[in-house]
Amino acid sequence: MPQLQKFQDFAEQVLRAKHDFGSHVFKVALTNVAPAATNTVLVDITQVSGGAYTAGGYVLDGVTLTEAGGTAKVVITDEVITAAGGSIGPFRWAVVYNDSSSGKPLVGFADRGDSITLLDGEAVTLDFDPAAGVLTLA
Repeated sequence: MPQLQKFQDFAEQVLRAKHDFGSHVFKVALTNVAPAATNTVLVDITQVSGGAYTAGGYVLDGVTLTEAGGTAKVVITDEVITAAGGSIGPFRWAVVYNDSSSGKPLVGFADRGDSITLLDGEAVTLDFDPAAGVLTLA
């Protein structure tokens, strides 16, 4: 999966303490409509609907924040999404957002490059780069 592109509002929201990568719950929502960099909250995203997809998406199980030498890095472990009880999609973009903050502010999105539909029992891995991390602040 390509690098996460941050939403423009994310930078301000970090400085306003809307995101705590040490304790908040972050999720990934799926969409087949290109997100705009100016989107700010989850309701701005047209999520896929029906089938085995539940509105709001999936909890990202492994979100960690580390710091070394004055550079902070957020790493997200790969997330496997499996269609169970129906299909999911089509979708092309994965949108990361903060489920713990009011309004569910957006963090960033990644473009798979093409739309896919998962049939019942099929899976896809959202491959977040563990070496580079998804966000860094130096």
